[in-house]
Amino acid sequence: MQGQVVITGATGVIGAEIVAKLAARGEAVVVLARSPESAERNVPGARKYVRWDSDMQDGEWREYIDGAKAVIHLAGKPLLETRWTPEHKKECYDSRILGTRHIVDAIAHAAVKPGVLISASAVGYYGSFDRCDDTPGITESGKQGRDFLAEICVDWEREALKAEGVRLVLLRTGIVLSSKGGMLEKLLGPFNMFVGGPVGSGNQCISWIHLDDEIDAILAALDHDGWHGPINLVSPRPVSMREFADTLGSVLGRPALLAVPKLAVKLLLGEGGEYAASGQKVVPAFLQEKGYAFHFTDLSVALKDLIDTGR
Repeated sequence: MQGQVVITGATGVIGAEIVAKLAARGEAVVVLARSPESAERNVPGARKYVRWDSDMQDGEWREYIDGAKAVIHLAGKPLLETRWTPEHKKECYDSRILGTRHIVDAIAHAAVKPGVLISASAVGYYGSFDRCDDTPGITESGKQGRDFLAEICVDWEREALKAEGVRLVLLRTGIVLSSKGGMLEKLLGPFNMFVGGPVGSGNQCISWIHLDDEIDAILAALDHDGWHGPINLVSPRPVSMREFADTLGSVLGRPALLAVPKLAVKLLLGEGGEYAASGQKVVPAFLQEKGYAFHFTDLSVALKDLIDTGR
């Protein structure tokens, strides 16, 4: 199958939405997944479902890289779903670095290179810090951080940068808002029980993006040959954790009074709690330069849309 769009990480919230949009516009989508059978049940619309995992250097999956229109590589073990043990940190790191390394190797050996490699990364590239003051937001030229999340993102991107003969896009994604997963889903439970509030000090910056803008910006990167390099996938207006909690409470008609102390988050997640209670002030300089028209720039409107639609 030539001219296909190959995607990893399709069973996540973002990946599933991309598959649906690509299928709706008539693209031939090939999903690479740990369990092709489960992916086919849960993420309909692809033409083909093929066995792939981040530690698989060889396999049938490699033949679909050859001649692909695009490879959208989103796969990676969730970082903050469980307590950070040395084993969990290694699994998170390896799933990103090894998976990307094997994808790049398949591209290197393809007789016909894909048109573009769109590879996931995150705003964690810039490091974490606990402030949301009047300093300018970080653009794509910002310096790399030195903490564990930055190390993952830097090494993740370093593997993708080894791809030759292919246009490369690096998706430095912020906090993607969806009621089906991620930070928003986790906060909805406490707020609905009238025990919601900010996590940590409340001063840290939340660089957020509505799910629709995340998806449409990725598709724009697929469609526009002039898009390459790192792209900050965040809305133009980051907010403090306190403002985020107050806005969510207002949308839900619930108070945002009960802050979750950083100590409590650290007790739950260990070292990962430090990152869960920190943030980054990042701005979408590339998207704004390219004239991308955001669907949602107001947090209140974005949250209301997601909660009302259940997305």
